[in-house]
Amino acid sequence: MNDVRPAAVAGSFYPADGARLARDVDAMLASAPARAGESPKALVVPHAGYVYSGPIAASAYATVAELAGRVTRVVLVGPAHRVALRGVAAPSATKLRTPLGDLDVDVEALDRARAPRDDFAHAREHSLEVQLPFLQRVFGPSLRVCPIVCGRASTEEVASVLRALWGGDETLVVVSSDLSHDLPYAVGRRADERTAEKILALDEGIDGEGACGYVGLRALLAVAREKGLRPKLLDLRSSGDTAGPRDEVVGYGAFAFAEPAGEGAS
Repeated sequence: MNDVRPAAVAGSFYPADGARLARDVDAMLASAPARAGESPKALVVPHAGYVYSGPIAASAYATVAELAGRVTRVVLVGPAHRVALRGVAAPSATKLRTPLGDLDVDVEALDRARAPRDDFAHAREHSLEVQLPFLQRVFGPSLRVCPIVCGRASTEEVASVLRALWGGDETLVVVSSDLSHDLPYAVGRRADERTAEKILALDEGIDGEGACGYVGLRALLAVAREKGLRPKLLDLRSSGDTAGPRDEVVGYGAFAFAEPAGEGAS
């Protein structure tokens, strides 16, 4: 990979035109419920095409809008959909490109965390890329990103990377995951409600049927439990609620994790 990881799914998962992309993301953020006073340390957000999951993702990103200027780095974790990856991997690129511009990769932080590099795993992966325009509109172009894709990895393997990158108030952790896949609407809703209950209980007993990004999600739940984070459900819908048919739906959930009062400064 060159120094810049180019956008791979612009024009399919989200608009390729920068002006339209900015308008669309801003409109979704503006339509999200106002949640003043919340300062999450971590988010769980979906990663489908914006027409399907964008409004649900916006409900999570709206909770951190007031952190613009304080959050300067995002640790972004998602599943490797297109490559059979063992463990976790960051890209060797120093910048991530979208139609809105480039974001810097925090190479030094990834080196300190001893994150392996695998450009092939990142080249066509959408689970991280679709989060970038939201991050750019919320936090601006000076944000640094630690992009991590997860393949076949243990909870502890991913959790150790999260701990190494956790940081303080300047760092937000974002785990990218959809929920159930290809179920009838009512069946999918019940499945997603069960998964949401586990997330809210910080229960790591989630597998690939409950969430495609379960590897990163399990790790976040483990670290959240260690650090006493308080989870909150922000939105729970499916493609059947947004833009798709109801015979087979994909579930989407947005969750925020807040630190105990008085913590987060280290």
